[in-house]
Amino acid sequence: QVQLVESGGGLVQAGGSLRLSCAASGRTFSNRAMGWFRQNPGKEREFVAAINWSGGRTYYADSVKGRFTISRDNAKNTVYLQMNSLKPEDTAVYYCAADQRHTEVGSLSPASYDYWGQGTQVTVSS
Repeated sequence: QVQLVESGGGLVQAGGSLRLSCAASGRTFSNRAMGWFRQNPGKEREFVAAINWSGGRTYYADSVKGRFTISRDNAKNTVYLQMNSLKPEDTAVYYCAADQRHTEVGSLSPASYDYWGQGTQVTVSS
């Protein structure tokens, strides 16, 4: 059974930092593209960041570029999202996702990803 488990969310003041982790089990995703998305109640899930299989190519939403960094440790089957200079508008449930079909990031749409974690809440207070 494939599982993606996110951790590292919490409550932080504006300007602070958090590091999210996403650990995969049940199969390896070390040779597959991975991504982070976020969602607020009543809104569509939106792209945050994505990374190719090797970590050599990364992609970011304009709203987080320069503040967030996605990385991966394939030996640990884990993907990270370092979030700095957090803003209240970053508040959301953050989801990790895996693309089981592609090594490179082909699309930034949630529909392109096959496996999802349960999400971790990030709340940024002003």
